[in-house]
Formats: sequence, structure tokens, C-alpha cells
Amino acid sequence: MKTSFHPLLLSLLLVACGGHEAAGQKTGGGMPPAEVSVVTVSAGSATLTRDLPGRLEAYRTAQVRARIDGIVEKRLFTEGSDVKAGSTLFHVDARSYQATFEATKADAALAKQTVERYKPLLEAKAVSLQDYEQAEARWKQAEAALAKARIDFENTRVPAPISGRIGRAMVTEGALIGHGEATLLATIEQVDPIYVNFTQPGADVLRLRKSISSGKLKGAESTRVELVLEDGTVYPIAGKLLFSDLAVDAGTGSISLRAEFPNPKHELLPGMFVLARFSEANADGVIKVPQRAVMAGPQGQFVMTVGEGDKVAPRPVATGGMAGADFIISSGLKGGERVIVDGLQKAKPESVVKPVPLDQVAVAPVAASAVAAKK
Repeated sequence: MKTSFHPLLLSLLLVACGGHEAAGQKTGGGMPPAEVSVVTVSAGSATLTRDLPGRLEAYRTAQVRARIDGIVEKRLFTEGSDVKAGSTLFHVDARSYQATFEATKADAALAKQTVERYKPLLEAKAVSLQDYEQAEARWKQAEAALAKARIDFENTRVPAPISGRIGRAMVTEGALIGHGEATLLATIEQVDPIYVNFTQPGADVLRLRKSISSGKLKGAESTRVELVLEDGTVYPIAGKLLFSDLAVDAGTGSISLRAEFPNPKHELLPGMFVLARFSEANADGVIKVPQRAVMAGPQGQFVMTVGEGDKVAPRPVATGGMAGADFIISSGLKGGERVIVDGLQKAKPESVVKPVPLDQVAVAPVAASAVAAKK
């Protein structure tokens, strides 16, 4: 058994190794070139943009505070919900205020009747002018007391000062409010529209103005602003630039700016960090490439190009600003080069690739889905 087993095992191993070698030769020899997406760069006009970090702020913020002393009887809203201006948010125990209102109302009516009774008597000189004037003064005091009692009674129902989204309640039923201070009950924030506040270094503004005045760049007239969210996506609704400060902050050396964005679905929340993208200037004769095509290494920035024979070659470049999501190339490209945008992990220097225009890659899935829909 031992003598007959080894030749059989050896023959099986030889067959297996030969099969793997043949399969490997077939696979290695039949590998097609890696497919990459490319753009053919050319000089043209572009709008230079700038991304600046900012934070969202509510369009309006109102604090709901107690205007009277009393005990909270009921809360009439859901925390985190939208409320309308004038809607009642809290009920305060109104019994003592109602009693005061009814009493001052009766006093005012009586004082008025006294004045009306004294008026013809004064003409008949049955009462003195002093008595009449004192009665008239008591009436005015009673009317003032009635007005205050009415306001206090109305304030037992705490209304929403503005429309917006209300936060958590700062008091619960049974809590004593007022008592010498205007107790904070809740906060309402109007978030549609919403502000984004951001700053721009004063040195950048000065450099940009010099470039425009020298004729290198043309001033951008647009006040359109885009919002880049924390996950890198662009908010679908554009905003507008409202103002920029006329002075540079001495502490930070920056200029404050504010933009306004529609927020109908309340997707943007106060306090969120974002990037505000706005137009700075227009430039002619510039080359731009998608941002993901530019890489950085120990020697600086570079792109991968497809040259003669569809061979990959690195090309050092320098960027000089942004045009939306694209880099402006200040040096390294002259125009006509095929720059790899997607598939960079498969594009090794000196390797042969299959370049496919980026616009064709983008259209292909749409066309394929249209064909599938017809079937």
C-alpha cells in the first residue's frame, strides 16, 4: 500500500500544478486594459468661487416669557413642533386675575356714573367744580386700573410671539412663574428662511480687488450662494448674499458676511456647520479639472494623464482657486491633455489603460435604464 500510494499522489499533484499554470497563463495573457474615465482639458472662461466655513442661524428667535405671577395650569404645545403666532402655549391660573378684573370693571362703571350724574348738577351749580373734577379724576384712575386688570387677565393665556419651531418647555404644570422676574417658558425659532453667517479674510478681499482692478479678473455681479453640507452634498436650493461688513474686524482680520436660504422642509437647523460657496470673480483663458482628479504627494500636487499609446503618466500641477467643484489649474497643463478623473486606483504609471470620456460614462447608465424601461 505504501509503495503504490506515492506514485499516484505524485501524478495527481503534477496534473493539478499543470492545470493551474495553464489557467494562469490564459488569464494573464487575456487581461484587457483597465478602463478609466478622462476629461480632455481646454482653456476657457470660468467663474471663480470660494468656499468659506459658516454656521446656520435662525431667521428670528423669540423667547416666551411670563408677564404675570402665577401657577402654570396647562401646557398646550408639543415640544419640537411648529406653532403659529398668537396661538396659546400655556394656561396660567386665572381665578385671582379674573376677580380683580371684574372688581375694577365695576369700580370704573360706578365712577363713570358719578361723573355723568355730576355734569348736569355742575351746570346747575348744585355741586362745586372741585367735586366734579375729583369725580372725573377717580373715573380716570378706575379706567386705568381696569386696563391693567384686563391686560393681566389676558396674560394668563401665554401666546406665541412669532411663528416657528418651538423647543422644549422650561417649566412644567404646577410651576410658579413670574414672582418678581420674567420667567423663561420656551424659545421659538423661525427657520424658514434661515441665515448662514461666515467670514472672509481681509487679505483675500484685498488681493481679489487688486486682481480685478489690474484687469486679470472680472468682478462677479451675482449674489447667488450655494450651501455645502457637512456630508459634502450641495443643498438643492440656492441662497442670496445679503451683506458684507464694510470694516475688517480688528481681532480676527476678517470681514463678516451673511446669506439667506429658503428652508421649506426645515432640513437646515440652527447651529449646523456648513460651507458657503459664492462667486468671487470671472476669469478667461483658464483650465479647470474636477477636484477628485488632483492628488497630492511628497513632491506636491499632480494629475495622471493618458498619453501616446494610452500610457499613463503623472503630471505635476499647481492649483489656483476653485470654480464650483473644479480646481483651477494655474500651471502644469496647457490644454489638450487627457486627465484621468475616475479609476485612478487602476492607473499605474507606464501602464496601458482604456480611456473613456467622462461625459459618456455619465450618460451610459441613463441610456441603459431607458432601454430597460422600453423592454
